[in-house]
Amino acid sequence: MEKEEFDCYLKAGKIATKVKANARKHAKVGMTLFDLAEGIEEEIIEEGGRPAFPVNLSANNVAAHYTPKINDELEIRENDVLKIDIGVHVEGFIADCACTVDFSGKNQKLVEASEKALENALTLVKPGLEIGKIGEEIEKTIKSFGFNPVYNLSGHGLAKYETHAFPTIPNHANKDSKVLEDEMAFAIEPFATDGQGHVMEGNEVEIFSMQAPQNCRGQTARKILALVEKEYRTLPFAERWIQKELNLSEFERKIALKELMQRGILHQYPILHEQKGKLVSQAETSIIINNGEVKILVE
Repeated sequence: MEKEEFDCYLKAGKIATKVKANARKHAKVGMTLFDLAEGIEEEIIEEGGRPAFPVNLSANNVAAHYTPKINDELEIRENDVLKIDIGVHVEGFIADCACTVDFSGKNQKLVEASEKALENALTLVKPGLEIGKIGEEIEKTIKSFGFNPVYNLSGHGLAKYETHAFPTIPNHANKDSKVLEDEMAFAIEPFATDGQGHVMEGNEVEIFSMQAPQNCRGQTARKILALVEKEYRTLPFAERWIQKELNLSEFERKIALKELMQRGILHQYPILHEQKGKLVSQAETSIIINNGEVKILVE
């Protein structure tokens, strides 16, 4: 791995470590998710990075992909189990991390299940390790706490301006015989649940990414596409980011986004949720293997 690339990963990890710790400390009952997300994203920029994706603030049975809407008034409640998923990039090189905050203190065993699964998985990481062994350890650990892993969510590789690259890091024993290799960057991301262990797509979508740039008709759609290509490239972005930069009417924004999705230019990320009434916890860090050495990017 080139020194410049390695240094960018290290800087992204250092920023993510600080921002995650502050987010955990600042998140309070009664605070709006909008204010929490905006504060996290602003801190990333102040520290010299850029958000690699919109901060995910997914509560209770929502496992992933909830980021606040424009002027979202949803507040943190005293019984919430809130996943805070943060991505930082420096020149496109990404550190991805997450933690879970249990505001009532009644669900600490569930939080510990995902945290311990991550901790145990990290002890295995080395060049040549079969990737399926990571999933096996995650599943075994989570089940030892009496919960299920979320089988259809996984960790993932990290590449320049790509949040979900090769390889997929499973959260269960899938017997994947592919191995970890030198110069790999990846995130291990256990999810634990008291539900069935399978998430489904919901109807809400606030996160998008560019997947196939091409010409489009609408003037507003062209403005959005130009902004995305310049500022976010292939990384995910939030609808509220577009509004902040372009100050469009809701009608203009919705019509333009619809055109971009219908033409296959944008990919959308619906919220992912477990069964109603069930809870999900998450823990995540990023790792690089460089010259045979394992470096955990986010503490």
